[in-house]
Amino acid sequence: MKHTRRHAVAAALSLVAACSWGLAWADSYPSKPITLVVAYPAGGDTDALARLFAEKLATRVGQPVVVDNRPGASGIIGSAFVSKAAPDGYTLLLAPSTFSIAQLVLKTNGSSGYDVLNGFTPIVQTGSQPLFLVAGGGSNLASAKDVVAAATNGKTLSYASPGSGSPMHILGEMFARASGASLAHVPYKGVAPAVNDVLGGHVPVTFITFGPVAPYFANAKLRPLAVASAQRSPLAPNVPTLAEQGYGGVEVTAWNGLWGPRNLSPEIVKTLNGHFNEILKMPDIVARMAVLGTTPVGGSADVLAKTNAADYARFGKVIKELGIQAD
Repeated sequence: MKHTRRHAVAAALSLVAACSWGLAWADSYPSKPITLVVAYPAGGDTDALARLFAEKLATRVGQPVVVDNRPGASGIIGSAFVSKAAPDGYTLLLAPSTFSIAQLVLKTNGSSGYDVLNGFTPIVQTGSQPLFLVAGGGSNLASAKDVVAAATNGKTLSYASPGSGSPMHILGEMFARASGASLAHVPYKGVAPAVNDVLGGHVPVTFITFGPVAPYFANAKLRPLAVASAQRSPLAPNVPTLAEQGYGGVEVTAWNGLWGPRNLSPEIVKTLNGHFNEILKMPDIVARMAVLGTTPVGGSADVLAKTNAADYARFGKVIKELGIQAD
């Protein structure tokens, strides 16, 4: 009886000590610089967002937050690096929605060494990005129906995307299937070259995020034809959805989110999630994100986890059905 009581007391004291240590440790995080990995080259949307967030987070936590660009293989190289990092909160990943589908479209599928659904700790969904169907200003295309008309009855129309296997590529193939249009995919190595060739009239249309094309709407060098979301976007409220134009079910929304390695402690997740939810409410951040075509999301870590899982399941099926692969 005494032996049992002694063990019970010892266990209780150990639990108290562990909780006290955990609270003290959580209070001290972070105690050194944080690395925020971006699995894409400097200069893109994800990189721009990462640098905005890094500056604000550094101010809030009193430690440097360094953006580390590790591009390659549609984001897989940088993501794999974070998946193998120590789960101590000092190596994080800011990833776009390509994170969910990269392994599904690459020919090296399965060799990346991480699990998209279970190999990371979700922290917060930072933003949502509607995708737009955009035509060159010199074309006679004024609606999604015009695009379909120009790509039927034996005619084919080319469309640009930032790369094979990207959400924009998937959207283009979904739109082609839903509308019966004959669309030829023209992949580019990034957003900028895709937009430049539409501006130059080399490719008539593109599926793209709002930020890179918005500056060209005012001078009519580019023309928005439709948005591929369930509702019209507050970024461009006068642009009708594809569903409004008769192409229901063709909805693809890009997003970005903050991840840590697997087994990141709940205390760190809570700390970072709290900071980011406050950052995403800051007027200057909201305004800058709008310029980049991104709407703040925030909320609990479960929001990001559910968004990722839903895209993985939905687009995994679409990718298989349509035979989409990255080059």
